[in-house]
Amino acid sequence: MIAVEVVYALADKQKLLRLSLPYGTTMRQAVEQSGMQVHFPDLDLVNSPLGIFGKAVAKPQERVLEDGERVEIYRPLIADPKEVRKQRAARVAQAKADEAGA
Repeated sequence: MIAVEVVYALADKQKLLRLSLPYGTTMRQAVEQSGMQVHFPDLDLVNSPLGIFGKAVAKPQERVLEDGERVEIYRPLIADPKEVRKQRAARVAQAKADEAGA
């Protein structure tokens, strides 16, 4: 058996569950067996992106867990980070242009 943690957080609520699972358990299996859906009924455990200690894992259904790892369930992005940076840069450029014209 291995000891792992499964975590999920919203802006106002978070949950960490400690599990004891058999050797050979994958990330996706651990999440599905965690019981996290009891605490977050709207959470899509089958399709949610997953990571370990802050690093996203491309194929969580294949990644076998090791003792002591923490599986993180990630929320979907609300905004595309590239688009947010582009908008921020445009605002900065506009502010500089306004200052130069004043």
